[in-house]
Amino acid sequence: MAFKILVVDDEQDVELLFKQRFRKSIREGDINIDFAFSGEEALAFLHEPGSTDIALILSDINMPGMTGFELLEKVKSEYPDLKVMMISAYGDDEHTQKAMRLGADELLAKPIDFKKLEEKLLGYR
Repeated sequence: MAFKILVVDDEQDVELLFKQRFRKSIREGDINIDFAFSGEEALAFLHEPGSTDIALILSDINMPGMTGFELLEKVKSEYPDLKVMMISAYGDDEHTQKAMRLGADELLAKPIDFKKLEEKLLGYR
């Protein structure tokens, strides 16, 4: 069964980047990646029937409208066992501490090191 990931980022080109980087795993059915381009869209997706099999959310922090931190708070209040990794262009202590305080399982810095991300994903499976 595929490991299901929801990637949340307001930058549309992230979808193409993830599909290229995980092309082999997607083709082989090891990973299934869905995309939401806002926090609001991510919450709507999670409320859809059949979305309960999402194993991990990868969310950008800085997005217009609902921020990644606001999304994280809502996700953790509704789905406390759902793993959430935050992605930020700012890898400073302040962002890291806030992400962890709000329940993030991890904070990754941009640009994403996809080798490192793949290793982390294996740990969540």
